[in-house]
Amino acid sequence: MKQWMQAKIEHIELYAEALGKWLALGGLIGLVGGLVGSLFHIGVNRATMIRAAHSWILYLLPLGGLFIAWLYRVTRTEGKGTNDIIESVHFGSEVPLLLVPVIFIATVVTHLLGGSAGREGAALQIGGGIGYHVGNLFHMDDKDLRIATLCGMSGVFSALFGTPLTATVFALEVISVGVLYYVGLIPCITAALVGYLVSLLLGVPPTRFMVDIPALDAWSVLLVIILAALCAFVSIFFCRSLHWTEKQMGRVNPYLRAALGGALLILLTMLAGSGDYNGAGMDVIARAAEEGSAYTWAWLLKLIFTAVTIGCGFKGGEVVPSFFIGATFGCVAGAFLGLPAGFGAAIGLIAVFCGAVNCPIASIFLSVELFGSMGMIYFAVACCISYVLSGYSGLYSSQTILYSKLKAKFINVHTK
Repeated sequence: MKQWMQAKIEHIELYAEALGKWLALGGLIGLVGGLVGSLFHIGVNRATMIRAAHSWILYLLPLGGLFIAWLYRVTRTEGKGTNDIIESVHFGSEVPLLLVPVIFIATVVTHLLGGSAGREGAALQIGGGIGYHVGNLFHMDDKDLRIATLCGMSGVFSALFGTPLTATVFALEVISVGVLYYVGLIPCITAALVGYLVSLLLGVPPTRFMVDIPALDAWSVLLVIILAALCAFVSIFFCRSLHWTEKQMGRVNPYLRAALGGALLILLTMLAGSGDYNGAGMDVIARAAEEGSAYTWAWLLKLIFTAVTIGCGFKGGEVVPSFFIGATFGCVAGAFLGLPAGFGAAIGLIAVFCGAVNCPIASIFLSVELFGSMGMIYFAVACCISYVLSGYSGLYSSQTILYSKLKAKFINVHTK
């Protein structure tokens, strides 16, 4: 009896020790990630404001591209990005510490000069780097370092977008589609909540949109299914365009590629006659979702701008551009189908994001945090349709899809 009680006590102590360790470490990583993520958000916003006030800055894009190419070469972080963070979780590979300041600076420069990119790519890289090196500081073993890396991704993502639930699930789901790293639930949600609270204290507003959701009925569900199917194909087109551009431009000298990319972005901006496609374009997303207003081909122009920006070596993320593409496409296509334009934009944003990242659960959480819970059934249907029909395309080539989308079969393939 005494031995049984001793074994029970040791068992309880083991769980208590693990809980305490991850609450403390997740909180610490979330604190650091929240501070850095908030500074990053402020930096990107200031850069956007400066560019809006001084339109001539756009003409410095080729020089900015050269600076970014030089920065990555001199710090020996060339070719490092979000895929390397995912590889770190998969295989325990090291995340270079210099990647954190380098991606921070390069993304701010990209936004300052008018490159078309988002923020979450930098968030995942900054967060993953912070988590990995904080874990290293405490001499964590290989398996725990991987969880610490996920914590960092959650903390910075949450601080940037004000979406702690999405940040938690996205970090756990994006690595290997079909398997969630449940052991990371407590560490990641702790980091995400702390990062979110820190961002609020530093005055970073969460991303939210006011959208009118129609009452639930069979006809509206059918129209959402059709729109989500269209969005799945848009997400495939987006991912394939990015990968094709990166592959083609990857054959060119980095400095020449950056200079050509900057010059091409200047030309594209002049041809478009608008700065809507430079930077993240959050104002365009807000107009589409809240006012139901979008130019018919805005989604295609943003896709081209983003493919050139990322493919030519400028830095940022692909998720916010996917928001832009989805919202503007959904606004136009939804209105054509007979849905309210703003609601169509919201469905499009979530569906294209889901198809691009292959994370249906995180996408459903994102819909609730961005648009509220009233339309969750609509968004859940859209996510399911987009996830299946987007096939095995994806933004991140290091992401693995472990189970087939068509039948209960283990396949373990990389996205393409």
